[in-house]
Amino acid sequence: MIRRSFIKKAGITAGGLLLHNTLLKAVSLPFESRKINIAVIGCGDRGTGLMQVLKQIPDLYQIKAICDVLDFRLENGRKIVPGALAVKDYKTILEYKDIDAVLISVPLNMHFQIAKDALLAGKHVYLEKTMTYNIPQALELVALVKSKPKQILQVGHQYRYTPLYFKVKEMIDQGYLGKVTQIDCRWDRNGSWRRPVPDPSLERQINWRMYKEYSGGLPAELLSHQIDFINWVFDTHADEVIATGGIDFYKDGRETYDNVQAVLRYSKEHMIGNFGATCANSHDGYLFKIKGSKGSISLLVDEGIYYPEKETLKKYNQTVDGVTGATKITWNKDGGIPILTEPIKDGSWYALTDFHKCVTTGQMPTSNVFTGSKTAISVHMINNALFGNAIENWKPGYNV
Repeated sequence: MIRRSFIKKAGITAGGLLLHNTLLKAVSLPFESRKINIAVIGCGDRGTGLMQVLKQIPDLYQIKAICDVLDFRLENGRKIVPGALAVKDYKTILEYKDIDAVLISVPLNMHFQIAKDALLAGKHVYLEKTMTYNIPQALELVALVKSKPKQILQVGHQYRYTPLYFKVKEMIDQGYLGKVTQIDCRWDRNGSWRRPVPDPSLERQINWRMYKEYSGGLPAELLSHQIDFINWVFDTHADEVIATGGIDFYKDGRETYDNVQAVLRYSKEHMIGNFGATCANSHDGYLFKIKGSKGSISLLVDEGIYYPEKETLKKYNQTVDGVTGATKITWNKDGGIPILTEPIKDGSWYALTDFHKCVTTGQMPTSNVFTGSKTAISVHMINNALFGNAIENWKPGYNV
């Protein structure tokens, strides 16, 4: 809808940034004056990247300890936070009473056990996606968090927290797209995903994403973000999954597929979601299209374009732009309207800022154990369909 009356009703601000209450609180600093003492468990690429984000918000966090089982990764962590305690056994960290929270960024198969131990030790938990390796772990973690109502567990689906993705959710809620029936998602790369191994004995620890014992492969590492966003926006989950894939390019001993395609059926919403990824072509990169009867949205990580259908334009041919809040519609070259024109920060900044708020106020995170379980279950259903050559269906026992 592109009407002045809608703008007044919805209260869209001049910069085009109507933020969800959670996000408004997340960017209104500070929530509480005290810093959170946090420990980072896992000093690989993601863990050290999140350390850098934590250092950007020093009023909220102090990194008190870091942990990794590999010496060279622990040394990389020391370079970022030289004053932090550095240990190889995460259970040592859990014994320190002055550590309020842990950030867990380890191989997927370790997520559940470390998160469980941290919760039992009385720590708040920021757990990287995907929440758990399999469905039983997801259900058990939900039950554990229910028994610990004063502790926060936030899952690292950071795209839920950016102003752009909050705006897209708002647009869908307010009817800009009409009835959504199709979702097309890709996350493609042209690279083996292989990391150098200083010692052959460390192959599986370093290149864990390639081995089924440790990893959920491309569905867990990449497509889970887009699956989680659809679950969130429509308050849903897929009830039927079909998938295919293979090791189609990199014949290097890997076990997880380098080329996958999954079709998710959302029967209650009458939607179909197409989710695919390849390691052998990067042309499309990150592609996320949500298609409805009145319009569609095309998303990148930090950019979004709204494309109204022709009939929508005929009905709402006004000079005021309800998408960006500008006084006049601005079109791009291919007939779309940019959703946000203001620069935004990395999604992890918003997510970690919100984690501080939730820990200090006791509010449940937007990306929590319940939403995290829906996405983890969906990812496991895709992998079951991929490797089992069967249609996977959502079971009543998955509802939490």
